Amino acid sequence: MPLSALALALGAAVLHASWNVLLAGARDSEAATAVATLAGVVLLAPVAIVTGGVESSALPFAATSAVLHVAYLALLARAYHGGEVSVVYPVSRGVAPVLVLAVGAVALGEGASAVQVAGVLAVSAGVFLVQSGGTAVARRDLLFGLTIAGVIAAYTLVDAEGVEHSRAPAYLALLLSPSAAIYALALWIGGRGPAMRTELQPRALLTGLFLVGAYGAVLGALQLANAAPVAAVRESGVVIAALMAAAFLHEHVGSKRLGGAVLVAGGVAAVALG
Repeated sequence: MPLSALALALGAAVLHASWNVLLAGARDSEAATAVATLAGVVLLAPVAIVTGGVESSALPFAATSAVLHVAYLALLARAYHGGEVSVVYPVSRGVAPVLVLAVGAVALGEGASAVQVAGVLAVSAGVFLVQSGGTAVARRDLLFGLTIAGVIAAYTLVDAEGVEHSRAPAYLALLLSPSAAIYALALWIGGRGPAMRTELQPRALLTGLFLVGAYGAVLGALQLANAAPVAAVRESGVVIAALMAAAFLHEHVGSKRLGGAVLVAGGVAAVALG
């Protein structure tokens, strides 16, 4: 794996973990999510317009993914409203690839190697450790993490087909623009307009920049290296998010939870490389 690809994949991990931590640390995570995603769309639009390259056959996939992303945004924002990044993030990001692998093995007839099976077991053990505190908050966050993982797996499978018919920036803009607008409109109709106006500050722009930048960094890495090692390195974000949650959100990330995050990251890397 070239050093440049490694740097981009690590950068994507840091950016993705960062925007999740920024949302979780916001005064109102739901309003912050709405404003940040709209900011991300504004930042992405010029790139999507310049690169272009959208086929009409991509539209059904983008529309389906947009619906799934509305659910993803709503669940993620609600999870971080009183929840902990060091539980929600490892569970959601770790279980999603396992679900994608399971669908491939069961529904599509694709096999799973011994390394991938070991990776699944490592993810399972890691998830157990991450939420092993046994508190009501940990159980709540586990449930949110598993539900979000299901949504991530669903849009991953859809997007894997959609990007075959469109350049990646344009495809991302196609799905993110309506989902961001619908989520923001739903909050506004629900009387959250003042809260969203409060979140109109540089922090939201930075969050949106990190959101789009994480995706761009992954695309750059994929142009320089194979998908499997890029995906494996990218999952270091699970550990990075746990460390950031401890440092910036003052979450109690003990040895069990951190060890669980490491197991999740290693398991997902095994699934990617297997």
